[in-house]
Amino acid sequence: MYKSFSMELAGRTLTVDVGRVGAQANGCAFMHYGETTVLSTATASEKPRDGIDFFPLSVEYEEKYYAVGKIPGGFNKREGKASENAVLTSRVIDRPMRPLFPKDYRNDVTLNNMVMSVDPQCRPELTAMLGSAIAASISDIPFDGPCAMTQMGMVDGELIVNPSQEQWDNGDLQLTVASTSQKVIMIEAGANEVKEDVMIDAIYKCHDINLTIIDFINQIVAETGKPKHSYESCAVPEALFEEMKKIVTPQEMEEAVFTDVKQVREENIRQIQARLEEAFAENEEWLPLIGEALYQYQKKTVRKMILKDHKRPDGRAITQIRPLAAEIDIIPRVHGSAMFTRGQTQICTVTTLAPLSEMQKIDGLDENIVGKRYMHHYNFPSYSVGETKVSRGPGRREIGHGALAEKALVPVLPSEEEFPYAIRTVSETFESNGSTSQASVCASTMSLMAAGVPIKKPVAGISCGLVTGETDDDYIVLTDIQGLEDFFGDMDFKVAGTHDGITAIQMDIKIHGLTRPIVEEAIARTKEAREYILTEIMEPCIAKPRESVGKYAPKIIQLMIDPQKIGDVVGQRGKTINTIIERTGVKIDITDDGAVSICGTDQEMMDKAAEMVRIIVTDFEPGQILTGEVVSIKEFGAFVEFAPGKEGMVHISKISKGRINRVEDVLTLGDKVKVVCLGKDKMGRMSFSMKDVKEPKKSNTPQ
Repeated sequence: MYKSFSMELAGRTLTVDVGRVGAQANGCAFMHYGETTVLSTATASEKPRDGIDFFPLSVEYEEKYYAVGKIPGGFNKREGKASENAVLTSRVIDRPMRPLFPKDYRNDVTLNNMVMSVDPQCRPELTAMLGSAIAASISDIPFDGPCAMTQMGMVDGELIVNPSQEQWDNGDLQLTVASTSQKVIMIEAGANEVKEDVMIDAIYKCHDINLTIIDFINQIVAETGKPKHSYESCAVPEALFEEMKKIVTPQEMEEAVFTDVKQVREENIRQIQARLEEAFAENEEWLPLIGEALYQYQKKTVRKMILKDHKRPDGRAITQIRPLAAEIDIIPRVHGSAMFTRGQTQICTVTTLAPLSEMQKIDGLDENIVGKRYMHHYNFPSYSVGETKVSRGPGRREIGHGALAEKALVPVLPSEEEFPYAIRTVSETFESNGSTSQASVCASTMSLMAAGVPIKKPVAGISCGLVTGETDDDYIVLTDIQGLEDFFGDMDFKVAGTHDGITAIQMDIKIHGLTRPIVEEAIARTKEAREYILTEIMEPCIAKPRESVGKYAPKIIQLMIDPQKIGDVVGQRGKTINTIIERTGVKIDITDDGAVSICGTDQEMMDKAAEMVRIIVTDFEPGQILTGEVVSIKEFGAFVEFAPGKEGMVHISKISKGRINRVEDVLTLGDKVKVVCLGKDKMGRMSFSMKDVKEPKKSNTPQ
């Protein structure tokens, strides 16, 4: 049965149609927010997938070009692989919803969101987030929702709920908060050095709005929701745990995991697993469950050590950061490089500078973004965790970590006018044991400064973890979590920023939400750790950006010319500009407003190219002296080229003070000559004289 539900949300109408389309999906919500339309569906397989020990959830966000009245580029004229924005949106939907499905559920679940029309006042990403939550809630798929999401922007210091695309792109805050009816379950933010107290207020304003949306979703579920289906549980039998404890005592397990060396811990666990597999070799029912059971045993041990005994696996205090180190210039010949090490996490970032024409071209649904001048890419090879795996290119995790570091650094980058370069930083993970994304923020900051990029302030990042007990006030927040504490803990709360404020947040949890005291403590802890990293580690390594780019980096000269003269510089079919490039070896880019960028590594050739451009666009007045090359000889005179595509004629009578019979008696092709401008002749050509050039008088004054 088709039903439609509506509510007012941030001054615009949100409408959800249920039963109108997609009837064969487990759950389908046809979403309309303003004139933005997204079809959100939730589907599940009938049976669990065999041989897996995780919940197989897939989240898709499909950008259809017809949604903005465009035909895709390329030969096939079809939408291709998911854009970076689509990948990041899928991750933002996945992260809060995944913990709300049963942990022992092994049926494949897909949440699909198809963007069908875009109203710039109502962002399709937000519409899809709400659509997925509604589709899962009304479906028969086991889901402990509903949940809701709100986005918050900031323009001129004022918070804006669910901002338009323009306000989102150009404001000082890009905050997304997901909540259940009790707690906050996900935070994602990019910010222009927003203060901690302002960020916390914005987070909980989002939470309050989420509660009103959840009331709306509950109404939809009450009228259209399906009963949740039963499923085959894949939980480890409690009897297996009891038998395991007889073979490996809790004390032995604690000793196995209590070390600050990841490889030692992993070897200890391998030996324990071998003992357990040998002990249960005859039990065909339990033997396949040993891996998952051992994971759960480790998890319970680590959580008990932290929560009850206040002991961390590597022996650190609850607020203690692992040993830190910072270096710059570790890679020769690149434009900038730096390495940041935190315990067994090590990141090397390399910076590359290029002309603005090298910025990344963006083709997507957002008409406001046509290019990215700063690109941060993050790589996570298998050797960084001691594994062997063929590289298949960046996955969603790598794209997400790169985007997070990029978001953290964008607020401190110089403007194009201050620094006319496209900038790419690549973070290579040399070693990983937790929070590589925040180490990449630190390494990238130092790499940018080493490359001579005049960033406004250094940025550092750190991650906090969490272990919770049975009640809301039984918890411990951990500063600088390593891999084991991330795997077995309840939260990964990453915060990056400067001394003066936050530039990025990403919070993931595995439980059903965080209380406000936990959020406030995590933000306070990350600020304290961030200040320490900046002051004690990064700034002693490199305190400020270098005064100039390195010798291997391209140099850029910028000129402004009359836009009407652009055609003169380009020449017919690009002949003039290509001649300048061939003669000087530089790269030249010209924008429609007349901004000319000349890029190269040889300063002399760059200056020569700049002078050629200046000559081409200059309207010469009589009396100006130029140097040119004889490019053509006629009976009546010679043509002198003083810039590519720019010529003037010297009449035979103006070549020499004495009478000459033939031009060839004085001039030869290729001769470099000085001429004085006489103005234009009857045919509109520049007219020159050689004989009337007056050299400046030499001074007899001793130098």
